[in-house]
Parts: sequence; structure tokens; C-alpha cells
Amino acid sequence: MEAYETYQTPLSSRYASKEMAHLFSPAHRFRTWRELWLNLAIAEKQLGLPVPDEAIEQMRSNLDLTPEQFDIAAKEEKKRRHDVMAHVHTFGQIAPAAAGIIHLGATSCYVTDNADLIFMRTGLTYLLKSLAVLISRLSAFAAQYRALPTLGFTHFQPAQLTTVGKRATLWLQELMWDLRNIKRARDDIGFRGVKGTTGTQASFLTLFDGDHDKVEELDQLVTKLSGFQYAYPVTSQTYSRKIDIDVIAPLASLGATAHKIATDLRLLANLKEVEEPFESTQIGSSAMAYKRNPMRSERVCSLSRHLMVLHQNALMTSSVQWFERTLDDSANRRITLPEAFLTADIVLSTLQNVCEGLVVYPKVIARRIAQELPFMATENIIMAIVKKGGDRQEAHEKIRVLSHEAAHQVKHLGLENDLIERVRNDSYFSPIHGELEQLLDPQTFIGRAPEQVDKFLKEWVEPALAEDELKVAVSAGGKVELNV
Repeated sequence: MEAYETYQTPLSSRYASKEMAHLFSPAHRFRTWRELWLNLAIAEKQLGLPVPDEAIEQMRSNLDLTPEQFDIAAKEEKKRRHDVMAHVHTFGQIAPAAAGIIHLGATSCYVTDNADLIFMRTGLTYLLKSLAVLISRLSAFAAQYRALPTLGFTHFQPAQLTTVGKRATLWLQELMWDLRNIKRARDDIGFRGVKGTTGTQASFLTLFDGDHDKVEELDQLVTKLSGFQYAYPVTSQTYSRKIDIDVIAPLASLGATAHKIATDLRLLANLKEVEEPFESTQIGSSAMAYKRNPMRSERVCSLSRHLMVLHQNALMTSSVQWFERTLDDSANRRITLPEAFLTADIVLSTLQNVCEGLVVYPKVIARRIAQELPFMATENIIMAIVKKGGDRQEAHEKIRVLSHEAAHQVKHLGLENDLIERVRNDSYFSPIHGELEQLLDPQTFIGRAPEQVDKFLKEWVEPALAEDELKVAVSAGGKVELNV
């Protein structure tokens, strides 16, 4: 019952994947701290500092924390008011041979900042893989409906026809840009390394008796041991919080993409043209039993708004860092960084679930086209009359009058659009009566939409997903099942 009597963030308790929730868990965070302390000790020993072999072995054998160690750390932190030192002492108790050398020469940000960089890089990798699977699913949808005509909308008013698949490529293109941006951000992340209290490496220079080469080598060794290609050349006590801006920016941009896609799907659901999956036992409303609310898309919109505003938080935090550091970033970042990744993870998994179960209603789409297409076909009718020897201006006036009469039927009387019937009954248009069916064929109004879909998928999407890392993710990616 205790778990139900304390607030839990719904990001992890209801929505997020196990992998992303674990990435930012206390167990993984403090294990990573211990790995960083181990890497530092290994490098210091390699460069000649007196670090016993037993210390290394005890540290390596005790990287995972037990519940008892979490209790010890909590008591230490309450006493010392310092989370890093609480864990230094806790680690020292179960690795006593290393107690005297854990954290040697380092400042707190050695573990906190380097761990955050590790988490962000790993988190971006998770997101890249999830995004690749989503793109793959939506690509299949676009290909399936590449040539199905549908009414286009500008200003949410009827416009020229497009296809269901072509509309999906508009969503896909933005997701492709998100894939590019997230990959750039991940590949650009460096390591803080071992820089000391204000970034000058003074403590390490003392440890190595003024040997600058060894200090530089230490930084390089720890960076390599921690799995990074490079460390930031200069830092203060922290890595620059501008890095957080650079990491969260593409996630916020993903939020904008997801919100646009989900909003389009919500509008299409209202039109009853395309719907997200709705399970047989799902309830749309506690009162209105007939309702089929697009709750998944609504969730995407809700969480995407949260994701977008987190970037503003990173901007503000970075802008107020004084000189070599100030601690007013700490509590904020404990919330902002995990929430950005958990929210992005949820947005992607929910969108994937939606795209895997999208339902298209061609007959509803065709009916709406039939209601609007007669007005759109007026120019084609005029051109056809002219080809038969008619006068363009006279034909235009005839069509204008008939169009207004038909519009009156639709808007004032609530009847169907009868423009084509009026054209059939007007002897002026008798030369083209036999061509009306062809002039009203929706396929003649979609331009190059199917070919555009084919070209986009072949030349842009397929090459992007052919990269080894993403290819494996797509092949291994199963269907997303939502818990709630």
C-alpha cells in the first residue's frame, strides 16, 4: 500500500518504456557513479598513483547497490547534506580497500555531470531507435495509401485533392528531420572528463607533482574508459549547461512534430476519415457510450506540449549560471533532464501504437470528395467547353450562376451539392455531357502525389533507415502495446 500513498510521476508509473525509466533510475545513476570512480582509480593507478589492486577489485565487484546500501546512503546524505559524499562513504564501506582513494582529486561534478552526459547520450540512442521504428511504420502506411484521393485542406477549408499517403509523407518528412537532429545532438555529446573544482585541473596537477602531460593523459584515459571519443577541451566546475540546450532542443522539436501529427489525426477522426485504433472493450466516455474519442492522439498532444516547454527551462538555466558554477541548476536539472527523455519516449511509443493501428474509411473520404469536387471541377468544365468551340467568358458566367445555386442548396437548405446535375440539365453544356464522369474522376485531381510518395520513400526514407544501427532497430522492433 505504501506505493499508493506517495505521489509517483505518471511519466514512469503509467507511460514510459522500461528501458528509459531504468536509465534515469537511482539504481542506474549510482551504479554509473561507481563506474566513474572505478575508471578514475584505474587511470590513476596506470599513471603511477598508489592505488592498490585490491581497491580496484573491490570497487569492480560492488558496482550494483543493494537495498541496504541505499539505506546507508540516505542516512549519510541526511547527515552530510551532500549526495555525492554520501555515496563516497557508502561505497567505501563495501569496498574498504578503496575507501581512501575513491573520488581522489575529483569534484562532485566528476560523477554527476559525466553521468548525465552518459545518460543523455544513451537516451538519445534509445529515442533514435524508437523514431526509426515509427518512421518505418508510417512509411508503410504512406505506401499503402499512396494513391487514395482525399480532400486537401488549407485553413481547414476544402482545397485541391491530395492523397492519404501524400499527407502522411508530410508527417514523415518532419520525423526525418527529427531523426537527423537527434542523431546530430547525440554524436556531438562529449565527456566532461577530469577537470577539477573550477575546471583548471589544479588538484590533479598536485597529485602528479606538476606533470602536465600526466594530467592530460589522465583526462584522455578516463574519457576512453567511459566510452567517449573526446572530452570538452575546457569546462568550469560543470560542463556548460548550453549542452543541455543542444540536447533538449531536438526533443522539443520532436514534440512540435508529434503535436502536429496527432492534431491532424484528431481532426481526421472528427471527419470520420481516419481513426486511431479503438479496442473492442475500450470506453470513450463514462456518460456517452457511443463515443470513440482519439485519446491516444490527445495524449500525444498533451505530452508534446510539456516536452516543448522543457527547452525553455534549459535555456533559462543555462543563462543564469554564474562564473565557474552556481548550484541553482541542480534541482531543476534533476527534473528537466529525465522528464525530457521520458516524455519523448512516451510520445514516440504512443505515436507508434497509433500508426500501427490507423483505420482509413475510403467510402467516407469518397463521399466528402463528391460533396466538394463539383466546385473544384468548374475550371475543367470551362476548359472542356472551350475545346468544343465555346466562349470562355460565357462558360464562366454559366458555371458561376449554377455554382451559386448549388451552394444555396448546400448552405441554406442542407441538401447535397447538385451542381453536376444542374450542368447535366443545362443544354449549354450538352457538348461535354459525355465527358463529365471523366472530368470528375478524383484521380485526375491528385497531380503527382503517388509518384511523390514513391520517390520520397525510395530516395529519402529508405536510405536513412538503411544505416546499420537503425536497420537493426527496425528489424527488431515489435508492436507497441500501451498499458493504459
